[in-house]
Amino acid sequence: MVEQTQNDASRGRVALVTGAGRGIGRVTAATLAARGDHVMAVSRTESELRNLAQETGIPYLVETVGTPEGCARVIEETTKRLGPIDILVNNAGVLSDRERAIWDTDPQVWHEVFAINLHGPFELIRLASRGMIEREFGRIVIVSSSAGEFGVAGQPAYCASRNGLLGLMRAVAQDVGGHGVTCNAVLPGWTKTQMADDLVTQTALATGVSFDQAWADAVAAYPAQRAVDPHEVAETIAFLSSDAASGINGEATTIALGGIW
Repeated sequence: MVEQTQNDASRGRVALVTGAGRGIGRVTAATLAARGDHVMAVSRTESELRNLAQETGIPYLVETVGTPEGCARVIEETTKRLGPIDILVNNAGVLSDRERAIWDTDPQVWHEVFAINLHGPFELIRLASRGMIEREFGRIVIVSSSAGEFGVAGQPAYCASRNGLLGLMRAVAQDVGGHGVTCNAVLPGWTKTQMADDLVTQTALATGVSFDQAWADAVAAYPAQRAVDPHEVAETIAFLSSDAASGINGEATTIALGGIW
């Protein structure tokens, strides 16, 4: 795999952000770095990470979190290059355009989605939490989705994997809570990212409306009549990963402007 040489940093906690090439992960990585944390950005797409590094100087690692071996390398390389991991942001996730209604869902698609959306976070938390426990400090933030609570037609794997993250988060919170470590989740609603654009495109094609109309329909239940901005999600993640959030553990924070999904 490809990796970038780290820049020296003398302050801040070590933060690992997965899915950092675009969308919420990219903005979160930049937000944590701007406040002084030493961030490792992880994604499968080198071009996106290289662009992030050029803009922010954030070191990166090109790797998948869809296999136990990939997760192990992410933890090993981050620790070797930046130091022990203090903050773990599990943001990487996929939404497959091959998902269908449950009776037409290919089991292979189900397993591929779960590998990245749920099994990857399990492996990363499993590997990173022991060191946090030993140092008696850690912040784990999981990016789930309001779709995991309310469901979306034709997306059984995505919704089930996102809901599974909430159970994982709450169990981890109980395990680590007595050791100065917290584990929380954020549940973004409709957020202006490439993933959401892809889903809206699928909806537009399926319903025969325009892309803009499909987006308007998606956020119609939101009092603000707009999608969430990735920066709004990133700022919430940054707070939950800060010292100031030491009293918050096992909580799922919905970021959906008063809507549901």
